[in-house]
Amino acid sequence: MSTPAAPRTVPHRPSRLRQVTRMVLGLGLAASLLVWGLPYFAKTSWAEVFTVLGSVPLATAAGLMLLVLMGLWSYTFTLTGSLHGLRHYQALIVNVAGSAVGNLLPGGGAAGLAATYTICRSWGFSRRDISTSAIVTGVWNVMARIVLPVIAIVGLFSGAENIPRALADAALAATISGVAIIAVFVSVLASERAALVVGQGIDKVIRPLTHRSGRGSAMSVRALVIDLRARINDIVRTGWLKLTLGLVGYFTVYFVLFVLCLRITDVDMFYGQAFAAYAIGRLLTAVGVTPGGLGVTELATAAALVAWGAHPANATAAVVLFSVYTHLMEIPLGAIGWLAWLASPKKEPPEDHPEEEAPVDHPEEEAPQDDSEKEAPAATETPASSASPATTSPDGGPGASGPGRPPRHPG
Repeated sequence: MSTPAAPRTVPHRPSRLRQVTRMVLGLGLAASLLVWGLPYFAKTSWAEVFTVLGSVPLATAAGLMLLVLMGLWSYTFTLTGSLHGLRHYQALIVNVAGSAVGNLLPGGGAAGLAATYTICRSWGFSRRDISTSAIVTGVWNVMARIVLPVIAIVGLFSGAENIPRALADAALAATISGVAIIAVFVSVLASERAALVVGQGIDKVIRPLTHRSGRGSAMSVRALVIDLRARINDIVRTGWLKLTLGLVGYFTVYFVLFVLCLRITDVDMFYGQAFAAYAIGRLLTAVGVTPGGLGVTELATAAALVAWGAHPANATAAVVLFSVYTHLMEIPLGAIGWLAWLASPKKEPPEDHPEEEAPVDHPEEEAPQDDSEKEAPAATETPASSASPATTSPDGGPGASGPGRPPRHPG
């Protein structure tokens, strides 16, 4: 007598009312941080900030927009490197469309990822290829967000003088933790044994919590780590250079944009301090309480610049000007991206097998089984690289930071 199958659990989706409430609260918090918090913590007023911004020539403002486009184009190398077959113009469409959604909604990474999925499926990409691309670009963005502050700390100590002891201690702790996270990630990619150890270690830590919530039998971080490692390595093996160069180009172009915003508003500052303030802002774009970290990033960046001796009104004006290009201007660009997608040729996506999306546990180190038990899982396991090359298309990992920023681009 066969045992009846357990009823399938339908994932809980937040109600539309809850989504609207989150959006309103997020936008309200962002507005409060910008209108009140930014001038308060930067020790200035909006009247003084607008006086500085009013002196920026229109020709200069238009020239800065070219840098934004260069930065967005640079990030297409990261996207095309994570999804084989994606063309650069497609990656640009996915990037700006997903970023626009993420910049409008609090915690917009999920909405941006949904936009990425919809666009890439319409171009014929498989579900597994799209999800793998999102994972890879997300991991690369997280690693970049960790590396940026480490580089900033080195630059800060190389030229700044009289650094407070508390800041020095915090910088040392951040450097050690950042290097440790990167070391763990690299070891997981390089060694299957290390991946097993990390996965099993996390399982031991969270097992009491999952058992208490009744989900212990359904959750295995070990299986997830093994599956993610296979999927990431499959892309990194051939696309690591494009992934890395795309992010390096993006962050470099945007740092040049940040420095020019400082120069235009007459903020003269040591490059190490400018990069540290820039890194703080890029790191805080991952904060999901407001759309794209709006308000949080500006407040922290301006406060850092003022703390290092910049004129409050000029520093705040520079941060606002930079935010206009890296946040607000992406919304009309995203609208153009959606129109370009609607006009682009579509292709029927391939049919994916449900088992391809399931985490594949490692066959080794399991209890002995009889022959009939050993054959069953072999039929359902699908390697990360099993998708037919004809059905795989370029990656599109925008959307959320997120990294993220798909993740959308990391700005």
